Amino acid sequence: MVHRRTALKLPLVLAAGAALAQLPLASADTGRWSAERANSWYQQQGWLVGANYIPANAINQIEMFQQGTYDPSRIDAELASARVVGFNSVRVFLHDLLWAQDSGAFQRRLNQFVGIAASHGIKPLFVLFDSCWDPHPKLGPQHAPVVGVHNSGWVQSPGADRIDDPRYAATLQQYVTGVIGQFRSDPRVLGWDLWNEPDNPAKVYRKTERADKVDVVTALLPRVFQWARAVDPVQPLTSGVWQGAWDAGSRSAIAGIQLDNSDVITFHSYAKPAEFESRIAELAPLGRPIMCTEYLARPLGSTVEGILPVAKQHNVGAFNWGLVAGRTQTYLPWDSWDHPYASAPKLWFSDLLQPDGRPYRDSEIQTIRNLTSAPVVNG
Repeated sequence: MVHRRTALKLPLVLAAGAALAQLPLASADTGRWSAERANSWYQQQGWLVGANYIPANAINQIEMFQQGTYDPSRIDAELASARVVGFNSVRVFLHDLLWAQDSGAFQRRLNQFVGIAASHGIKPLFVLFDSCWDPHPKLGPQHAPVVGVHNSGWVQSPGADRIDDPRYAATLQQYVTGVIGQFRSDPRVLGWDLWNEPDNPAKVYRKTERADKVDVVTALLPRVFQWARAVDPVQPLTSGVWQGAWDAGSRSAIAGIQLDNSDVITFHSYAKPAEFESRIAELAPLGRPIMCTEYLARPLGSTVEGILPVAKQHNVGAFNWGLVAGRTQTYLPWDSWDHPYASAPKLWFSDLLQPDGRPYRDSEIQTIRNLTSAPVVNG
């Protein structure tokens, strides 16, 4: 679909078992932040608005940061676009295999990435683990996108073969403490999202997904919080709830772990504005800052124009899914796994910018710019 060029000039994008019992505990637990500390931190940030970010030429988090495909020039151009749009943060996924392969090189790339983001006034919220999509990640060249399919190359971290392997447990702990420790006092980093959708069953990979994954993650997630707490970062820890009820009497075991351990509360919603607002109301009694770290599913009624004003009204941070359309193909809908698309639909599912940096919809960019330039009234 062709869209007129906007007057806004965006920079162009460049052409559960015994093994679990052996997992190491943290050596110290400094404790969850008080609500007062969390709210004080949140006030200092200003209203947080951003996108879940991966460069257009990467199919997954491994390709984004792996040697040979890590592309700082493209990242620089795309984050420049993000800042012009009005964003002050991005949510970025990492992967344990990159640490296991060469922790020093991975840390150097992370440091460069943080520097690039800071040069544009953007703070990354880093995601360490993820239960979504392919349960068998591999280093090296990643496969090409499956034609017409949404997020066809995204991978879980840790993978099904390593998540409860006692021989790999120390690597997981070192990954958590090493990455957080690198930036533990760095004001350029926003925070640490320890596990993305830990109870997501990855149904499209049901033939290769572990049947016991939720049980394994339920046992591991508290330890991940402990490992992170031992580092005592100046940034908050979180893990976002995304399904089920969130009141204390109705939560799942994993949602309880997430909400009881997070310094700031994060959630996902791809629903219409009314339901989005009801989810905020469900979390508000916790008395902590709230951020929606995933939204934007236009065909489902989760739109920039519908969600972002509600988020601002309640002083809730908001991160839409996707910045620049690319190899993740998240402009395609979820049902493309069942019915691949021959071409991009007229109504994109997610993503904000076309590959050349032009907005998919000028009105969305103007909404973001208008809202981010006006002061927050509530909160």
